[in-house]
Amino acid sequence: MKALILAAGRGQRMMPLTQHMPKPMLKVAEKPLIEHHINNLKAAGITDIVINLAWQGDKIKDYFNDGSQFGVNILYSQEVEGGLETAGGIIQALPLLGESFIVVNGDVYTDYDVSALMQLHLQAGEAHIVLIQNPPHNPDGDFALSHLSPESQKYTFSGISRYQADFFKGLTQGRRPLGPILREKLSKHVISTELYIGQWDDIGTPERLNDLNKRLAAH
Repeated sequence: MKALILAAGRGQRMMPLTQHMPKPMLKVAEKPLIEHHINNLKAAGITDIVINLAWQGDKIKDYFNDGSQFGVNILYSQEVEGGLETAGGIIQALPLLGESFIVVNGDVYTDYDVSALMQLHLQAGEAHIVLIQNPPHNPDGDFALSHLSPESQKYTFSGISRYQADFFKGLTQGRRPLGPILREKLSKHVISTELYIGQWDDIGTPERLNDLNKRLAAH
């Protein structure tokens, strides 16, 4: 199975740290954030990795190259300036990903074990998304658990998911957000969900990054 790490975002809220650096290359525990994802994927047995690129993407490519020095094989999906948003980035990368694949947001830090996603038996057109308890910056959440009413308690999408490629069938390439697609597909009962309670941090602002590094250093 292959994995896609989403790394094309502009990172406006991280300025000035992202003025000359893509957000996934910011240091967490003295390593680029995206390196933690690559190590976690490798530990789960996933060595074929695709990374999408836009803002300052050459910095990622120059650091990781083909991935061989990290024990993985990396291909790159170069996007237009400004990026394609999440769904647009996934759709463009589909030819590199195969029939079933895992997607991880490059701007989160987590100890989630993606090998659990590899054990799922998804049917054609299905997907599985990982939700987490709502952090302070997203108190209202995004989605309810799929086996409950849409009006139930909503949780935050972690940015970790698995898709069958034909989940995106009929969607043309171009700039496209993922949220509306997930909401539509949840209503059609082709997405399963889980609630993860472990380590998860969104590196959305310099303050959150600094707080995470302080907590990790303390432990």
